[in-house]
Parts: sequence; structure tokens; C-alpha cells
Amino acid sequence: MPRYARAEREALADLMLELGPDAPTVNEGWTTRDLAAHLLVRERRPDAAGGILLPPLRGHGEAVRLRVAAGPYADLVGRVRRPPVWSPVSNPLTDELANAVEFFIHHEDVRRAGAGWHPRDLPTGQQAMLWKRVGLLARMALRRFPAEVLVQAPGHGEVRVGRGGERLRLVGAPGELILFLSGRQRVARVQVDGPTGAADRLRAAELGF
Repeated sequence: MPRYARAEREALADLMLELGPDAPTVNEGWTTRDLAAHLLVRERRPDAAGGILLPPLRGHGEAVRLRVAAGPYADLVGRVRRPPVWSPVSNPLTDELANAVEFFIHHEDVRRAGAGWHPRDLPTGQQAMLWKRVGLLARMALRRFPAEVLVQAPGHGEVRVGRGGERLRLVGAPGELILFLSGRQRVARVQVDGPTGAADRLRAAELGF
């Protein structure tokens, strides 16, 4: 069975070391050091990881992340590379399900923040895995969006989401759709067809979890 989570984790760790702690990421205001600390909190600090999704816990989570980020950078990246087996999100039973998309996204967060990047030619199996996640992500990210959005990945399939109204079509490779729907619209290579106003709103919407 392919281990896309492990491959993306290793590639991200290698790139982080290559670029150093102060390289930008697609996440506004975050450097590679910030991103490494985020990943460590998510995997190693269940008491603080809830702040990633739950606003009432955000202050505690961010305070913990900043303390983690103050550590030696090489050590941070080394711990990102070697997740603990006890972690709820990265033990051998959950790693592929919880991290194959997570680390793909964050790998691209670092790759696409620099100049001269281009989309990777992903293996067929990885594209298929990403497409399986697109439907759920689209339903979550666009559940309140005031339009009907047809999300298409040529050769993989399509899914309709949104609250109805004007019709839009969002087309791209599975990895590009994942990035778009997770809030990285400005770096995702996708095509948006439909009324100009609705398409512009989709490109500027706050998407993701």
C-alpha cells in the first residue's frame, strides 16, 4: 500500500531544512519555523491541538505553538520528520488517513511560496487518493457558499455542492482542487466558470475547515 503521508512528510522536512527557518509559506505571516511548530502541536500536544479548529481554545493553542517555535529549528524539523507512535493523528493506524492530505497541503504551502514553482506531476495513485478526499472537503468548505458549484477533476469524477442559486464550475486536477478548497485559492491552478461576480466571490471566500 502506498504511503503518501510518509513521502510528503519526508519531502516537506527536506525542503524545510534546505530553505531554513525564515522562508515564507503560503500561510500569510507564517514562516517555515511557524509551520513546523504547527505540525508538532497538531501531533504531539492534544491539549493545544484543539485550538486549530475550535475558536475558544485558539489562544492556548497559539501560546503553545509559539513556545514550540522558539526551539532550535533543526530539532523542530527532525521531530516533524519522526512523529511519535502514540499520536492520535500519526500512529501507524491513523497516519495515512489523517496525514496524506495534510502533508501534501503543507508541502505545497512551502513549495508555492517561492518563485518559479510549478505543479508537480503526481503519481496516478496519489491523484486518486486526493480525489477521494475532494468530495468531503468540498461539502465542508462550500456548505454555506451561496451558489451551486460543480467540482470536476477530469478523469476522476465530479461532485455538486453549495447552497444553490447561481451555477459555477470548478475544474482542476485533484491536488489543485484540494489546495483551492482548503483556502489556497491564489496558488491553486484551477478553472472557475460561471457568472463573474459569483466566481470572484468563490476565489476570495474563506474556505477550508
